[in-house]
Amino acid sequence: MFLHNLKYELLSGLRSKDLTFWLILFPIILGSFFKIAFSGVYEKDTAFSKIDTAIVMTEEDVTLKSVIDGIEASDQPLMDVTYTNKEEAEKLLKDGDVKGIIYSGEELSLTVTDKGIEQTILSSFVEKYNNRARIIKKTAETDPSAIEKVAAVLSDDVKAANEVPLTEGNTNNLIFYFYNLIAMVALYGSLNGLNIAKNNQADVSALGARKQCSPTPKSLSTLASFCCCIIMQTMCMVICVTFLRFVLRVDFGNRLHFVYLAAILGGIVGVSMGFFIGSVGNISSNTRTTISFSLSMIFCFLSGLMISSLKPKIALMFPWFDKLNPAAVIADSFYSLNIYTDYDMYLEKLATMAIMSAVLVMLSLIFTRRKKYASF
Repeated sequence: MFLHNLKYELLSGLRSKDLTFWLILFPIILGSFFKIAFSGVYEKDTAFSKIDTAIVMTEEDVTLKSVIDGIEASDQPLMDVTYTNKEEAEKLLKDGDVKGIIYSGEELSLTVTDKGIEQTILSSFVEKYNNRARIIKKTAETDPSAIEKVAAVLSDDVKAANEVPLTEGNTNNLIFYFYNLIAMVALYGSLNGLNIAKNNQADVSALGARKQCSPTPKSLSTLASFCCCIIMQTMCMVICVTFLRFVLRVDFGNRLHFVYLAAILGGIVGVSMGFFIGSVGNISSNTRTTISFSLSMIFCFLSGLMISSLKPKIALMFPWFDKLNPAAVIADSFYSLNIYTDYDMYLEKLATMAIMSAVLVMLSLIFTRRKKYASF
């Protein structure tokens, strides 16, 4: 009997055009737009690139040229240098083709027209070069025999600290939009979950009325509906993650199987939320759908789907809400896989989703079991 009910629940669900659009087509369309809009943004605005710099030499400066040649020959060159005269350099700076002009002489000088990270780096380079030049000059005046030793020390690439990456994951902050996109698909599973209560309540739908008259126990019918929604939502989450990873080439790191697990559990949270909304009160089906849509979008908005900088502000001002916001919890589970090497935060988020689902399902069952009907 259970398998019979499950079979026809699945057939009915697969015919739903609304669910096909909102849970499969809409995420594919929105994800494609995200990919087009964000393509190359990180590389242009965030990732470090060579600084276009003009150098004006009033006379041949072998030492400076040797230093610049060494910088340009490194694996990650600091500057992309153009040697030119003063007039041409000023034109390049005015047109925005270079970020600054370095003038050689007794001491290097720098001319910039803007303030930013690139100009700060150039200023630091000039200051560092001049300081080392002064040290060598002073050594030549006081102890000429030590010049070679001092120059060797200054020319070594000595670092006060080792460069240790904070994470081996994808540092592109725009990926958080894709995390929230998956969270949105998961919460849209509430539209699916609404059908659990809708199709098993006589005062909500004709199908619910017929089921109340059938000899099939209500608990069995409800369980079949719930399992059907979980299966359908799992399929939608797998399609969403697969499309983002293998079609749009979104980098989720090297633990993709755990991404699938978190996405599926997030989908169960969405179904449970819909089941709960559908079980509370005696409001119309359209009103329940509106509430489900509205809550899903509010949760996703506060999790950073539209404005990524909003989530850190919410987490700072209302940390309790950020920990209970289902969209934020789902997105954070993906974030933890990308950033952290251990699984502490990831397991915490999975546990939170599991508890949310269990509580919502239990409350839904309590509300639905208490409903009695005098007649149909």
